[in-house]
Amino acid sequence: MPDQASYRICSRCVMDTSDTGISFDTQGVCCHCQRFDREIRPRILSPQKRAEGLRDLIARVKRKGQGRKYDCLIGLSGGVDSSYVVYLAKKHDLRSIVVHFDNGWDSELAVKNIENIIKKTGFDYFNYIVDWEEFRDLQKSYFRASVVDVEVPTDMGIFSLIPKLAMKFRVKNILFGTNIETESTMGMSWNFDKWDRSNLEDIHKRFGSVPLKTFPYYSPIQRLLYRWRDVRLNNILLYDECDYGKMKAVLREEMDWRDYGVKHGESIFTKFYQSYFLPRKFKFDKRRAHLCDRINSGHLTRDQALEVLAKPVYESAEQEKQEFEYVISKLGFTEEEFDAIMRAPPRPHGDFITNGLYGSVIDRFVLLLLRLRRRLLRTQTE
Repeated sequence: MPDQASYRICSRCVMDTSDTGISFDTQGVCCHCQRFDREIRPRILSPQKRAEGLRDLIARVKRKGQGRKYDCLIGLSGGVDSSYVVYLAKKHDLRSIVVHFDNGWDSELAVKNIENIIKKTGFDYFNYIVDWEEFRDLQKSYFRASVVDVEVPTDMGIFSLIPKLAMKFRVKNILFGTNIETESTMGMSWNFDKWDRSNLEDIHKRFGSVPLKTFPYYSPIQRLLYRWRDVRLNNILLYDECDYGKMKAVLREEMDWRDYGVKHGESIFTKFYQSYFLPRKFKFDKRRAHLCDRINSGHLTRDQALEVLAKPVYESAEQEKQEFEYVISKLGFTEEEFDAIMRAPPRPHGDFITNGLYGSVIDRFVLLLLRLRRRLLRTQTE
């Protein structure tokens, strides 16, 4: 956190100068609120347009699923958004396969929630278990690199696995739930590109030692095949309920789902990362970004958000201590080793190799081939 003399907080939300890239207008409104008004608010549909959009989406998914075993594939973490997507798929009679990326950090409650959801829906379930020694080595590499986004291995694993399995199971539609009303804001340097495989491999090469054999690799050729087969990503939460209070009530009633108490509490590691690691090493509280969106969406007031921030994430010092000891022990760090990591100066992800030009060239090549394919199809139908 900057010194008090330079400290500022938005007059409308709760984002502050712990985001080093923040700026304010003459009214003290931050750039995140301005972006929300400019880019996000116009995308929030009226109830009527949501209903129409949802009907069209369900019809399209069922149409593309004809003659196939599944209408859609859904990634499930056990958190609110993904659980609600599975609920919607069941509600609208979509034949779905549910996929989970098991990185060894699921809380006991998350495991139970997932079991209940699968039992209630009857959907087929595919649990991909990454080798623990391999994944632990990858996570430890990120800690030793002293970069901010230690969640990249999990996110990249999920984002790589889902399209690979969509092709494996010949699914034409992927359903997901990015809640734009509550997950559109992020500090300028609070995370990193979840698709940058080069960055991950360079960090692991420098600080790791266990070969990545089971960690999903979504190759450029697979990306080409994925696009060529016209697999669609469908954000179903654009067309349905985006109020977490109502979503949780539905999940409790329909899926025997239980709340974690904190956002992303389904993962022990993610909770530790956001509640302990980031505030202490990088001096920011990620809750501010989520609360900013909820304020701008009208789900709570600024005063209510400030009350949330005034309360510590951990209920007690003993709970915090227990979680700290559990996480570093599971990772295989001594307290002295982890203390050295916490004291090491932060490094930008750009200190390591990035996709850069390579990724840009691959994307342009894929798009060129797709344009040529569409042109060929038009010629054949004329």
